[in-house]
Amino acid sequence: QVQLVESGGGLVQAGGSLRLSCVVSGGTISHYAMGWFRQAPGKLREFVASITWPGGTTTNYRDSVKGRFTISRDNGMNAVYLQMNNLKPEDTAVYYCNAVAGVTPILEFASWGQGTQVTVSS
Repeated sequence: QVQLVESGGGLVQAGGSLRLSCVVSGGTISHYAMGWFRQAPGKLREFVASITWPGGTTTNYRDSVKGRFTISRDNGMNAVYLQMNNLKPEDTAVYYCNAVAGVTPILEFASWGQGTQVTVSS
């Protein structure tokens, strides 16, 4: 069915930057707000950021990433991106994308993808 493929993660030092990509196949993202989530070992998956469409573009971020992360989307590419700047060790997690309603993933849209590992060293 709909598949989500995240990429762009890696190992960076604190203060560094990464740009994550989420490419969707098997379905269009045009009718959905899209978002990023992350999960650290032993912790619950948590909301990171979202971007709405259509009706203009509205973004939402969890407090801890505001001013550092920027979410964007390209409906033509069926893709969502997350620019992460000034990374901190607490950002270390596997990052996932999906359709969202508020801060809740819409699992009817797609099952979770493999995610992409982000590791920030201090």
